[in-house]
Amino acid sequence: MRSPHPQLDQDGNLKHLLTIDGLNRELLSEILDRADGFMSIARQAVKKVPLCRGKVIANLFFETSTRTRTTFELAAKRLSADVLNLNISTSATAKGETLLDTLRNLEAMQVDMFVVRHASSGAAHFIAAHVAPHVSVINAGDGRHSHPTQALLDLFTIRRHKADFKRLRVAIVGDILHSRVARSQILALRTLGVAEVRVIGPGTLIPACAEEALGVRVSHDINEGLRGVDVIIMLRLQRERMTSALLPSEHEYFHLYGLTEERLAIADPHAIVMHPGPINRGVEIDSQVADGRHSVILEQVTNGIAVRMAVMSMCISTQNLALQAGAYPEGESHG
Repeated sequence: MRSPHPQLDQDGNLKHLLTIDGLNRELLSEILDRADGFMSIARQAVKKVPLCRGKVIANLFFETSTRTRTTFELAAKRLSADVLNLNISTSATAKGETLLDTLRNLEAMQVDMFVVRHASSGAAHFIAAHVAPHVSVINAGDGRHSHPTQALLDLFTIRRHKADFKRLRVAIVGDILHSRVARSQILALRTLGVAEVRVIGPGTLIPACAEEALGVRVSHDINEGLRGVDVIIMLRLQRERMTSALLPSEHEYFHLYGLTEERLAIADPHAIVMHPGPINRGVEIDSQVADGRHSVILEQVTNGIAVRMAVMSMCISTQNLALQAGAYPEGESHG
């Protein structure tokens, strides 16, 4: 039987996590359920479980990201894996070695999983297509394409505050055009059957034909777009958008699209406020809102560890099933 998607094995189990696209509601729910089970580990005296003992997980971050890299590292260590953090700026890749040569050398060190963050869209898919059969790849963000674990931790955070996805109205505010986070969030929310997803931002930062292409409601007026919503997700505004003439200034952006207490009051009284981080205070969001009672931004960081534990453990479980079944030719597996 052929796998229904390159990130799944022939039985539909998670082998890689490259994108939300292609994952069904049942698999997304399974990831979230497993993450629920890992939440209590942080409260234990020994914050470890042996699910990945003996496995080697390599973090390959070709882009800097303190929050994502740290939570992946903590997640792997809490699963009892051995973690290898490759410093790309001083690695052989920076000295001219090809990416594939780097991968082959790491595989020779018996690495079982690569966590990859890269500025090029499709980089994680490329790596997954070229690693040995027993190795899993998790996409920690690639170009403008995808950031699946961020979307999953956002879903997990929403689920812990809101009982029924099917009744939710979710607004995503900011630079939709360039955001891998937004693309993954929209796919995940629609897969779980959210009632309505709204995207809010200036016309220069919203994809053309977004309503048809993404299945969302588009608004260029934040006051209109936030009316009655249950979840508000603010996106980080990258400063290079200012220099590329897509926006006039940070001050003007905040005036038109920044989340203030007055604008938050337009939403449902029990709405939650989210942000993938890092926050630009006074640009995307006012400090009173970021630190206020509606904000779950720090919860997102905490929840990210449990969600990444869930994804890693599911991929390793798929590896173990294949090993037990003798799916890997001799010399192509270890562990």
